[in-house]
Amino acid sequence: MFRSIRDSLSRTRQSVFGQIVNVLGAGEIDDETWEDLEALLIQADMGVPTSMDLISAMQERVNREGLVTTDQLLEAMKVEMRSIIGEPPTFELEEPRQLTVVMVVGVNGSGKTTTIGKLAQYYKSRDRKVMMAAGDTFRAAAIDQLRIWSERAEVPLISGQPGSDPAAVAYDSIRASRARGYDLLFIDTAGRLHTKFNLMQELEKTYHVCSQSVHSAPHEVLLVLDAPTGQNALNQATKFKESVNVTGVVLTKLDSTAKGGMVFAIYRELELPVRFIGTGEGIQDLAPFDPEAFIDGLFES
Repeated sequence: MFRSIRDSLSRTRQSVFGQIVNVLGAGEIDDETWEDLEALLIQADMGVPTSMDLISAMQERVNREGLVTTDQLLEAMKVEMRSIIGEPPTFELEEPRQLTVVMVVGVNGSGKTTTIGKLAQYYKSRDRKVMMAAGDTFRAAAIDQLRIWSERAEVPLISGQPGSDPAAVAYDSIRASRARGYDLLFIDTAGRLHTKFNLMQELEKTYHVCSQSVHSAPHEVLLVLDAPTGQNALNQATKFKESVNVTGVVLTKLDSTAKGGMVFAIYRELELPVRFIGTGEGIQDLAPFDPEAFIDGLFES
């Protein structure tokens, strides 16, 4: 697992965090050092507020503890990064219950459909009885794409006709899951552009149907974010949080970008836990987010 996380961070490590090691090891720590460090963190899409917080915490630690060596500075930086992430809330998807309902949301192109296939494979391999629901009924291709992933994962799919009511598909899939004894249901949703209010209303409607059909459902609402889009992804996340109770993030395409620093912005600015990271194109290329492995992977080659 560490290898997959580390490998997915190769671009971020080579283009940004490798330079951080050089900056911290260049000699005396002065104002220029902190400015260079801040610029690199922003370049990695950590975001200005998060970068400034991290720099401030590092400055205090350096002054307080008299840190001078590169190893000391890097270790201090890792500790401060870990403090930004903090301890995640309970992951309801892992909690035992008769039926766990998970809505998966995100804009078109974020990797949402692929992520559902990977999640289905991941939990099926852990002896969960998994079902999928094709709730993105606005695009016929979306239903077909999810069917392909359901076949790859060998997981049943509940779908309706293109253009049918997404909330009705959610309702039918919950009934089917109960009737067939499945304990985990992933509901796909339309790749909603956050500027289209009517689509957000449809999302809220599906959420409401889930809450009426199963106690405390949906138990998780996972937002799929496309790492290469950086700060735009954070703007999208804010809009989704306004419409539904997003509980966690799956960060995709991390292997194809140098913007791995956005993980810290997700925690600080969105106050959402990252639950999984997409580490490649294959159905098994999905890793549970491990803060220590992630932070180590930013620096270790």
